[in-house]
Amino acid sequence: MTRAYATDEQYERWFMAECCRCGRRRHKAGHWPDGYVCRTCADRAIRTRGTCPGCGQDRALPGRRSSDGAAICTTCAGFSQTFDCSRCGFESKLRGGRLCERCTLSDRLTAVLDDGAGRIRPELSPLFDLLVAMEQPGSGLTWQAIRRNHPGNVAQLLQQLALGQIPLTHDALHELQPWRVAAHLEELLVVCGVLPAVDKYICSFQRWLPGHLANVDDPEHVKTIRLFATWHVLPALRNRAERGHITPSVRDGAGDQIRSATSFLWWLDNRGHTLASCRQNDIDAWFAENTESARNRLRPFLTWAMQSRHCSRSLSLPAMQISRRATLTEDERLAAIRRLLIDVEIPQRLRVAAIIVLLYAQPLTQVVRLTIDDLLRDGEAVFLRLGEPPSPVPAPVASLLLDYIAARDNMNTATSRASRWLFPRPPGTSALPPRPPVRAPQRDRHSSGGRPRCRDPAATPRNARPCRRRRPWIPRQDHRPPPSGRWWRLEPLRRWGTRNVTIRPHGNDNSRQLNRRAHQ
Repeated sequence: MTRAYATDEQYERWFMAECCRCGRRRHKAGHWPDGYVCRTCADRAIRTRGTCPGCGQDRALPGRRSSDGAAICTTCAGFSQTFDCSRCGFESKLRGGRLCERCTLSDRLTAVLDDGAGRIRPELSPLFDLLVAMEQPGSGLTWQAIRRNHPGNVAQLLQQLALGQIPLTHDALHELQPWRVAAHLEELLVVCGVLPAVDKYICSFQRWLPGHLANVDDPEHVKTIRLFATWHVLPALRNRAERGHITPSVRDGAGDQIRSATSFLWWLDNRGHTLASCRQNDIDAWFAENTESARNRLRPFLTWAMQSRHCSRSLSLPAMQISRRATLTEDERLAAIRRLLIDVEIPQRLRVAAIIVLLYAQPLTQVVRLTIDDLLRDGEAVFLRLGEPPSPVPAPVASLLLDYIAARDNMNTATSRASRWLFPRPPGTSALPPRPPVRAPQRDRHSSGGRPRCRDPAATPRNARPCRRRRPWIPRQDHRPPPSGRWWRLEPLRRWGTRNVTIRPHGNDNSRQLNRRAHQ
C-alpha cells in the first residue's frame, strides 16, 4: 500500500493544523467557521447538546458565537455541513454511512446476534434492547471493538451465543475466556432478564477456581482443595448471599482461604508429610512461621479437614488473636466532618460516603446499599432512612447530598442507566437490585417454654444482627472411648448442679450411676 503523501512535510501540510479551539497542532477534523479543529475538540463540540441561545432550539451546539464564545447550533454558526443522521435524523457525531452512533450500534448488534435465519435470536432480544437504549451508545461501540482481532472478543462471543454454540447458562459462561469479557456479558444477560439473577461474586469465585487448580501439580492436592471449596467455601458464600449480600472483601477472603490451603499442603509435602499424616508439631511449626493474618486464612481449612476426617481430629489450633484499632475521638471526628464539607478537591462521591459513616456510625457495607429513595424530604427538612424512624440530616450535609444526587457518577453504562443506587456501581460490579424492605419477624415460644423462635425465618429486620451459629462439635481426646471399650455418656452440665455419669460396657446392660459435684 502506497502512501498518499511523498514526504513528511507533505503529511504535515495536508493533514495537520493548529486547532482554533485548543491551540495545539493536531490532525485536522474539518474546517469550521472559526477555523480548523482537531478531532478531540470536534468530538467534544458535536456531543454538546442544549438550547441554542441564538434560535432557542434544543440541538447539538458545536459552533461558537464570536461575541462571547457561547455554544450555538450549526445554523446560527453558519456551518456548511450538517450532522444529521441519514436514517433517524438525530443530530450527533456521525459514523460510516452518515449514521449516528445509536443507529450504527443497532446495525452491528443485529449482525452479530443473527441466529442464522436473518433475525435476532428471540432469547437475546432483551439484550439487544438494553444495549441500543444506552445513554451513551458510543460506549457500546467501544465495548464491541475491544480485542477485535483476538479470539474471545465481544463480537465473537455474541455471535456464538446467537448461533447456540454457547448455551445460555451461567456454567457455560464461566468456562469462557477471557474471563473479564465473559463476566461483563454475563452481567448484562442477568440485568436484561435472559439469565436468572445470581450473586456476581459467587460466579467470580467459580470462574477463578478452575484456573487456580490448573496450576497445582499434585493430583491429591487438587482433590483435597476441590473438596474444601465445594463443601465449605461455596456453601459459606451461598449462606452469606442468602442472609444479605457478598462484598468484594468476602470474595477475596474466600480466594485467600483456597490459596492458603494450597500453600499449606505444599509446605507439608516439603516436610515429607501429607494432610492425613499431619501431626501437632507440624501445626505448631506452621503457626510459628507465619503471621496472624496467614493463620486466620488457614484456620477454616484445618477446621474443615478435622471435621471431615481428612486429618487427625485430635489436633488443636492455637487461639485466635484479635487486635483492635483505637477509635476516633470526638474532636478528630468533627475535624474530619469539617474537612469533608469544605474540601472540594476530594471527590464528591467519597465525601458523601465518608460523612454518612462519620455522622451515623454506619458500616460501609450498609452505606453502599442505600438508594436515592432512602433520602426523604419534608418541606425544608431532609431525612436519611437508615432504619425506622428516618434520621434527620443537618443542613450543610443535606445540601451536599442533594447536589451529589443531581450529578451521580457511573450513570452512562448499560447496566446503570436507570439505577436507584445512591452510589451507582462502576462497570463490572454487582448488578443485583436493592434489597426490598422486610417486616419484623413474629416471635413465639414453644409450648414447653423453650427459647423464642421466628415464625418466618426469611423475614428479618433491616438492622437485626443474624443469630449466632453454633460451632460444629469437634471431639476432644478425652471424649474418645477408652481402651477398655467403654463409652462415657455425659449429661449436659448444669450450673452449680449435679452431673450424672453413666458407664455402660458394650453388650452389657449393667450400669453404674456415679453422682458427683460439678460446676462450669
